[in-house]
Amino acid sequence: MNRRRVTTGQTADGKSVIVTDESIEALTVALAPGMECFPIWGSDEAVALPYDGRKPSTAGWFPPEQGFRFTILTVPPDGAAAAPADMAAALAETSSKLPGMLEAIDVEFPHMHRTDTIDFVVVLSGSLWLEVDDGKEVQLSQGDSVIQNGTRHAWHNRSSIPCQIASATIGARRQ
Repeated sequence: MNRRRVTTGQTADGKSVIVTDESIEALTVALAPGMECFPIWGSDEAVALPYDGRKPSTAGWFPPEQGFRFTILTVPPDGAAAAPADMAAALAETSSKLPGMLEAIDVEFPHMHRTDTIDFVVVLSGSLWLEVDDGKEVQLSQGDSVIQNGTRHAWHNRSSIPCQIASATIGARRQ
């Protein structure tokens, strides 16, 4: 399933215009079967307005300080697919398609990860469980939101259907 992205911009004389109306294909990796990532928009630096609407450049999956990302994700049910047969190839693919993702993951507890970001997450459909360090979990359903403040956490889909979320991620400085 693709997602549609419409972007606006402003001309030199101050008129607003539609810059693009396009389809975004899902980004998938063998390491996370069933997961679909739709990188809708982002920038590695703050954007000054007025802006002409051209797609800014991004170097990694997660934004650096002052950068941002807007993503839609489909999270499959836990255990819905088998691990990849060729783990080395799956890791290389993930590193290539989602730069910085593997570095954020806790090697001892692979679902747990931490990024230098503030994440604004909204569940669009399905349900998802958020786990934090002390083992506490909270179930999130359609319409629920989470403000993830750069803490170590994991996502679990314990239902039988995929969960879709939208996430706006802002790069932050860890002290």
